[in-house]
Amino acid sequence: MDFRVLGPLEMLDKGQNVAPTAPKPRQVIALLIMRRNAVVQTAELIDELWEGGPPVSALTTLQTYVYKLRKILMRHGGKELLHTRPGGYLLEIPNTSIDLHRVEHAVSEGQASLETGNPARAREILAEALSIWRAPALVDVDQGGLLSSYATRLEEFRSRTLELRIEADLRLGHHRELVSELKSLVLTHPLHEHLHASLMIALHRSGRRHEALEVFRLLRHNMIEDLGLEPGEELRQLHQALLADAPVGPPFQAPQVTRLSPPPGGASASVEEARHSLGDGAWRSAAGRTVPPETHSRTPRTPAGAATPPVPADSRVASPATVPAELPADVVDFTGRTLLIERIGAHLTPAEPHGTASRVAVIAGMPGVGKTALATHLAHRLRHRFQDGQLHVELAGSSGAPRDIREVLDEVLHSLGVQDALIPESLEERSKLLRSTTASRRLLLVLDDASSPADVRPLLPGGAQCAVILTSRRRLHGLAGAQNVDLEVLEGPEGLDLLASLIGRQRLEKEPEAAERLVALGGALPLALRCIGGRLAAMPGLPLTRVADQLARSRDILAELRLGDLDVKAGFDAMYGRLTRSDQAAFRLLSMLPADAFTAGAAAELLGRELPVVERVLNRFVNSFLIRIVRYDHGDVHFAYPSLTWKYARSRLDSTLAVPTRSGPGEQRGRLANRGEHARPDPVDNDANQGCGHVTVS
Repeated sequence: MDFRVLGPLEMLDKGQNVAPTAPKPRQVIALLIMRRNAVVQTAELIDELWEGGPPVSALTTLQTYVYKLRKILMRHGGKELLHTRPGGYLLEIPNTSIDLHRVEHAVSEGQASLETGNPARAREILAEALSIWRAPALVDVDQGGLLSSYATRLEEFRSRTLELRIEADLRLGHHRELVSELKSLVLTHPLHEHLHASLMIALHRSGRRHEALEVFRLLRHNMIEDLGLEPGEELRQLHQALLADAPVGPPFQAPQVTRLSPPPGGASASVEEARHSLGDGAWRSAAGRTVPPETHSRTPRTPAGAATPPVPADSRVASPATVPAELPADVVDFTGRTLLIERIGAHLTPAEPHGTASRVAVIAGMPGVGKTALATHLAHRLRHRFQDGQLHVELAGSSGAPRDIREVLDEVLHSLGVQDALIPESLEERSKLLRSTTASRRLLLVLDDASSPADVRPLLPGGAQCAVILTSRRRLHGLAGAQNVDLEVLEGPEGLDLLASLIGRQRLEKEPEAAERLVALGGALPLALRCIGGRLAAMPGLPLTRVADQLARSRDILAELRLGDLDVKAGFDAMYGRLTRSDQAAFRLLSMLPADAFTAGAAAELLGRELPVVERVLNRFVNSFLIRIVRYDHGDVHFAYPSLTWKYARSRLDSTLAVPTRSGPGEQRGRLANRGEHARPDPVDNDANQGCGHVTVS
């Protein structure tokens, strides 16, 4: 079904509107649609339906409305859409079936095109988005307090979309065509400064400067009469530019223009234009501060032992004109993860911001699963929402040499424009300065490969409009309010789509069974599939079946999954190298258990350890994505290795058994078990911190 709220309420099934006609059921379904995929409390629905005070039968009546709605949905193929939940109801529908979501996505794309210098594309997208609006949102639905707030927000969103489309038209030189539309808009919005500014620019460029000045005079008169206020600083500066017959940008938004950084050898054309429009004196920054026009260069640090000159407290904060854009290049052929991107994006940039803390999302998963690719792609999708900059920091937490957090803070503060001499030495003071610098900014920070929450906390910004995307090879428990995402391998169709993007859909469709085998042999791991796909792309005539047969016969398949600097085994080696020796031994030995599933009891019997000790080892492995929980059965938890992780563990076990070495009884038992023999149980070692501490295989 298709749901429409941008105009009259509609529920379309094959083009037929099946929405209820009675007023109160329409209110109920409208609120459920606006709060889709989230529980709407019964009390909220009752307040929406009976603002003046609910009748005694309110709950029963509401249940009747819900029953009728469920019958409508069931008749039109929506049997599983409307759910009863404790305390309320949930309408579970994909975002793509809502016209509002499609418009929001289009507007984000259009704004991004505008900000990246493609006004023609932006104009096309934004005009198409506006055409979807048929009337004011929910125009034929009775609105209580909640629905009224949603309708108001949607009208504001529509107004902003129109402003963006007008901006695109001005940048394309369509000023004459805009004059009549803008004159109509300012009549219906007599105090809207942005629309008046756009009309003034359009008139000025059409050779009608006297009319543009009259628009300002009339707006100023209305604002003083109705509000007792003068027009804002930007509009006054535009007025001065018109009086001086100076060129003005479309629309006149000095903060957005001045955020551009000057290229080597001189200021950018846009910055020069802004400076010319504003005069050669001070010019406004993105946050509305007055900053000198000179470039903020990095000043040498004060020598050790020398007195530090006094610095005013507010001058320690970076100039808002410094706008970093440090994201790595996006992955051109990024595939899948659509629902995840929507879910994380909604968390980081909610439609209705609330709270005072920065939004944090933690993407965790095994090596090669695509954490960095997802974080980078997501950051590019969201960057237009963070106009004050996007930072990217590699923490190297899974390597043998993780970054020092003090140095990372130094790097981040430099990127934000803080001079060397103003950066304190201690970790705590640098963290405080970061929070001060970001308190009023819209900043996106990507922290790649974090190792622990303790390393992350000093790097969290201080503004409620900031967002942080973290990646890690282990679950980072303890970050309050963070959205934790466990990234799994690709689902079957997604794995095939990634392979097709690398070798071509036509080639894949010629050998579909071989393609499915390749995805399975690569464990549906994105990095493994890129290695396989890259190898096939380099040899266009090589049959997929032949490569699948070669990989299936390989005694060390992980060694085959390598292409240039893409190396699946290297990621597993790094993961394995960070384990204690006793955990390494347990990791190898557990691969002797059934590959599909095993219990903690079976693991304890194999390792000869007490069950609580082994459970702690298994929990560590689960949190590091070495094993996963596959099901719960009669109180038992069943574990299993991911496909490639199991192969890696077996290869480690085989290489250990093949080399003569001093070994503990646990490994001896493993060797005997392979020959069908039994070993005498070992004494229990209760070293819980080490886990499997008596297994001492080198």
